[in-house]
Amino acid sequence: MKKLQYAKHFTLEEARKELTMVHALASKMAELKKILDSRGWDVRRHRYFGGMGPNGDGSFPAEMETLVEILMQLESKGIVVKGMEEGLIDFPHIRKSGEEVFLCWRVGENDIRFWHHLNDGFAGRKKIEEL
Repeated sequence: MKKLQYAKHFTLEEARKELTMVHALASKMAELKKILDSRGWDVRRHRYFGGMGPNGDGSFPAEMETLVEILMQLESKGIVVKGMEEGLIDFPHIRKSGEEVFLCWRVGENDIRFWHHLNDGFAGRKKIEEL
């Protein structure tokens, strides 16, 4: 049997139950990312673009701290953040065939309507009915 990449897997029903919480966190995450981008922060490197940091007073802005807390909260539940800017979220799932895939959702969608293979990403999304 092939080794699974993720320790936690969600059924479609379990992932849907998480959507209220995930929607609130992902929306806030996207908002914070936009604010930090507008101020010149590279959130992936935790510093200003083109400079050393974190900044002049030696601390990160509150928005960065909150963003990190959101990412940690989602990750602790086994939820995978694929895009901070658009609130793109994946839930690891095991298909009936035993294949590990992602149930895919993003801010603005009212339900989990897509899934994709682990290596396909957003462009490879397929309708949930094809799961």
